[in-house]
Parts: sequence; C-alpha cells; structure tokens
Amino acid sequence: MYIAFALVLLFIGAEGLVRGSSSLALRAGLSRLMVGLTIVAFGTSSPELVVSVEAALSNQGDISVGNVVGSNIFNIAVILGITALVCPIPVHRQVIKVDAPVALGVALLLVLLLFNQTLSRFEGVLLFSGIVAYTWMSFILARREASPASADNEDILAVTQSRHWGMDIAFILAGLAVLVVGSRLLVEHAVALAGSFGISEAVIGLTIVAAGTSMPELATSLVAAFRKQPDIAIGNIVGSNIFNVLGILGVASVISPMEAPGISALDYGVMIMFSVLLIPLLYTGRRLHRVEGGVLLALYFGYLFLLWPE
Repeated sequence: MYIAFALVLLFIGAEGLVRGSSSLALRAGLSRLMVGLTIVAFGTSSPELVVSVEAALSNQGDISVGNVVGSNIFNIAVILGITALVCPIPVHRQVIKVDAPVALGVALLLVLLLFNQTLSRFEGVLLFSGIVAYTWMSFILARREASPASADNEDILAVTQSRHWGMDIAFILAGLAVLVVGSRLLVEHAVALAGSFGISEAVIGLTIVAAGTSMPELATSLVAAFRKQPDIAIGNIVGSNIFNVLGILGVASVISPMEAPGISALDYGVMIMFSVLLIPLLYTGRRLHRVEGGVLLALYFGYLFLLWPE
C-alpha cells in the first residue's frame, strides 16, 4: 500500500519537475529539441536520483546502485520493448552513432569502478564530470541538427511555456518536495518488504524500486508511441540510462561514498548485455520492430526468473 502510494508520488513529482524546468528552459531561449534531449530525459530520471541519494545517505548502497542498474535494464528491456510493441520505433542516426555507444561505454565504466564493490567521492566526481561533458556535447549536436526533423520532435514533446516564470519555479519546487517525500516512503517500505519476505535489499532495488522509479520514462515513451511519432522514445531512454550512471551515482557517491556488495556479476552482466544488444537492434533498418520488442521483454522475464530465487 505504502509502496504504491510512494510510486504515485514519484510520478507526480517528476511530472511537476519536468514541466517547470522545461518551461523555464524555453523561457531562457533553448529550443524544444534541446529541452527534450536533455532536461526532459534527465527530468524523468529525477525519481532515481532522489531515491539513490536517499539510500546512499542511509548507508543502503545496494538499493542505491541496484536502483540504477535495475532501471537501466528495465528501460531498455521493458520500456523500449513495450513501446516497440505499441508502434515500431524509427531511430535517429545520431542515437545509433553517438548516444547508444556512449550508453554502452558508461555501463562498462560503472562495472569497472564497482569492481571493488565501492564508489568513492573521487569516482563520483569522475562520473559527474562525465554527465557535464555529455550534456555539453548534446547541446552542440542539437544545434548542428537544426533541420525540418527538429519540428517533428518538437510536436512529439509537446513542451509548452507557462504564462509566468513564477509558475515554473512553483512547479519545480513542488515537484522536488513531492519527490523527496515519495522517495523516503519508497526506500523505507521497500527495505521493510525485503526484510519481511527474506529478500535482499539488492533484489528489491533491482526490481521493485527500479521499476517504480522508471515510471516517468515509461509514460513518456508510451505517449510518444501512441502519437505514432515515437522517435523521442529512444532518446529519452538512452539519455536516461546515461544520466542514471553518470549523474545519479555521481551525485550520490559524492554526497555519501557507498558500498554495494549485494549487486552480483549477473546483474552487471545483464545490464551490459542489454546495452550491447541495443546497438545492433537499432542498426537493423534503423527501426526497433515489434518482434525485437518482444525479444527484449522475453529476455527481461528470463532475468527475473534467475534473480528472484536468490
């Protein structure tokens, strides 16, 4: 009951944060395309950020890292899988050549840094520097891609500017407040659930917490698919996966260095597998087909079958 309520709060908080920050960015003169590829993608990852920071401060590193690893797996396998089943996804060339390889490289970097099962403040600074560099690169590429295709993406995003900047600030502050409350409820009751059923914090973080904090990404991708213009779904998911590792674990480990002994080689291996698999799936015809979406979902359920008996 409390976990479901916490997930609703996370969804509402993320919606407020994305709406306010997007409107404020448009007011500052940024294009809708740039807003969508950066602020919206990062904003839908705000539940993961708040939950992982809260878990790190509570010395629950397995939940913090498991949330990110599980979210990255869930984003590719479930969200892209479901979106492709709803409507085959056309893929922008930049995603294949730049963003998907960056997401794979970031996943490999995380596995390397967590080889000793810890993330230090120095490693957190390194990760956070990476998200700053990636964001800057995204802005540069977005400016170069100023073309008629940009207008299509703007329609997909349906990002609007409010009447006054004060409303933007109110949405941002209210969204953050709701996110904080929701994240605390989710972490506390997810840990209690794990203890009552004898399930490890790592498994709870990799599944329930990860799936719950990925709901904004799922909603964004499904809306794009139902509009029959789902190109933004790929950018949203790939951008969120990059931000999850570089931004979320970067910030969380700078605030509080963490240990994550409960995250196994299987979990890291599955994250790498989906990151690798995404590139050829996107490259074939530059479209993610329904059959490929079904394969992604089947592989995810296979992962759950291996994970839960532990």
